Parts: sequence; C-alpha cells; structure tokens
Amino acid sequence: MSLSTSQVKSALRAARVVRTQVRCLATPSSSKPRFSQTLDEGPSLDDFIADRVPDRVVLGNTTTPRLPSYLKTTIPKGSSFAKIKKDLRGLNLHTVCEEARCPNIGDCWGAKEGVSEAEGKRAATATIMLMGDTCTRGCRFCSVKTSRTPPPLDPHEPENTAEAISRWGLGYIVLTTVDRDDLADGGAHHFAETIMKIKQKAPQILVEALTGDFAGKLEHVSVVAKSGLDVYAHNIETTEALTPFVRDRRASFRQSLAVLEQAKKDGVRVTKTSMMLGVGETEDQITDALRELRKVDVDVVTFGQYMRPTKRHMKVDRYVEPAEFDRWKQVAEDMGFLYVASGPLVRSSYKAGEYFIENVLKGKGAQRRAKPLVTSQTLGTETGVQS
Repeated sequence: MSLSTSQVKSALRAARVVRTQVRCLATPSSSKPRFSQTLDEGPSLDDFIADRVPDRVVLGNTTTPRLPSYLKTTIPKGSSFAKIKKDLRGLNLHTVCEEARCPNIGDCWGAKEGVSEAEGKRAATATIMLMGDTCTRGCRFCSVKTSRTPPPLDPHEPENTAEAISRWGLGYIVLTTVDRDDLADGGAHHFAETIMKIKQKAPQILVEALTGDFAGKLEHVSVVAKSGLDVYAHNIETTEALTPFVRDRRASFRQSLAVLEQAKKDGVRVTKTSMMLGVGETEDQITDALRELRKVDVDVVTFGQYMRPTKRHMKVDRYVEPAEFDRWKQVAEDMGFLYVASGPLVRSSYKAGEYFIENVLKGKGAQRRAKPLVTSQTLGTETGVQS
C-alpha cells in the first residue's frame, strides 16, 4: 500500500515527537536557568548607562570553592632548574616532581641565591619513581594509573638507577613507588636493593624511601628499613576518621602507624609522614592524628593543601588559609616533632634535602628535642625534691 506525501510528512513529525520524548526521559533537563532567561533577568543597557549595576557579577560554578591566589605558582626557571632537568633527560630518570606536575618543582630544584652550581645541586631534592607508573590501588585523591596486573619489574632497574643517581651529583634523593600488591613482597626487596646499590656507589648521598604499607606485612617494612637508608617515609594522608573515604579500602590509619613504628624499631634514624588538609577534616581529628604519630615516635610531619587532580577524584572541601597552616606547624612543633613543613603548596618531599641537612645534620633538630627533655627532667627533679 502506497502512502501519500502528506501521510509521510505526518509520520515523520510523529517520529520526531516520539524521539524528543524519549530523549527527555533519558536525559532530564537541567534545573539551571537557560542563558537567555539569565540574560533577560540581568541588568539592561539603561542600567549600565545609569550606573545601576551590581558590585559583583558571579559567573561559572559557585557551588565549589575557587582557587585562591596563594595557590598559584610561577613558571619554574633558573640555571639550577634547567641543569637538573637536562641531567634527568640524559640519565633517563623519571621523577614524581614532573609526572605529578608538583607546584614546588622550582623550589626543590632551584638553588639558593649566591651559591655555586655544585652547592645548588647538593641542596636540591628530586623524587625518583621506581617499579613502574601503574598502581594496584585506587585512592580517591591520586591520579596515578591503576591496574590489578601492572607490568613486571625491571631486574636491571636497581643497578641502572644507582649508577645514574651517583653520576647526577645531588645531595639528597627521595625514592618512591606505587603500591605493588601483585608482588609477594610488595616490591620490598627491589626497593632495598636499589637503596643499597646507591649507598655502595655514592655513600655521601642521603636517601629517603617513601614507601607504601606493604599490605601491613611488617617483615617487608623491615627489609627496606634495614637497607641503609637515612629517612623512612610513609604517608598517613589524612585523619583516621576520613581514611576510609580518602584512601583505598586496603589501607588503614592504624596499618600506616604500624609501618612507621616498625621502621623506628628497625633502627631508622628519621621517620616521616604527610597529611593533606582540605578534605573535610576537623581540628580535633588533626590533633588526634598528631598525638598518634608521636606515640610511635614519628620525627617529621608535613601539611599541604589537597588539590583535586581531575573531576573524577574527590572534591576539595575547602582551601585552607596560610595562617592555619602556620598554626598547625606551631602545634606540631610544640608536640615534639623534629621538623614540620606546613603550607598550602607543601608536599611530602618538599625541599626534603635542604631541610634534612639544615635541621638534622647541623644539630638544630637535636637541640629542639633536648630542650623539652631537659625541661621535663628538671621538673621531675624538682618534684622529687619537693616530695
């Protein structure tokens, strides 16, 4: 049966109506007003001519906090920065500093004013990534790639990394790695072998190991802790209450404390951790976390602002003011931490070499620790005399 032209047109119109209805059901319209409606409700040309306009016109998304000016950094530059970057390419090393686009790369790689190039390199810090770039975990704040089956380890990596670092000439190196739950030892022996080879080739270089939690297997923590490193770092990331909402479900606050405690038991000179602020924590939660860290004799703590890597990651709860970071620095120092780095742009390895050299090797940290110790001993003596 043939259809007339008018019948075909009627059928097409009906089909369009049906498609429109289905589309609306699948993707409901936004509750936001249309642009034309917003424009109509805004100031008119006469309002602008008569200077009857609001003091502030708000554009864009107003439901999330805006990036403050103090979180905006300048483009890194300088001879020391350029030289280190050139060295990295020549040695085929990859750093977290570049991969994560760290805002402090100019500070950590740049030399102080008035020092020679060699002195600048010795004071610089770089964080080298070992065991690949794919993690077996999926924390809600981290942008590192994830997979249940990352590529196998490179058996030549410890030797190659040690050789490259020994020729690089830096005074302080931070080694870190993704979590490798796919490996029987979590990569502990691979990590330890790299550290030992660095110390064999360049014993003057200070080595910090920023490790995962090795799934809570403390014997693997000991393997790394006894490898000859100078600083053992493991980040708790946030408070105990927020850990399940921020970190991978296989991580826990208590498990991280156990890692740091074990490292200290194994004779590590300095243990270190880091916390992000701006993820919804309260003051009481931060204070409790610091108390727990001191109970296991953690020496160094850093505070930094959480920055959302992509829209797929958890949102920033708030941007913490610099004054609040200063206050937490004072609180942590008063609790007896050896060194505290606290600021919006601070990251766990922020100028680690410079601060470690200046505050530990030069004895400033020891003096800070000795003062409260002497005070407590004096009070104890006076109490004994009075009794």
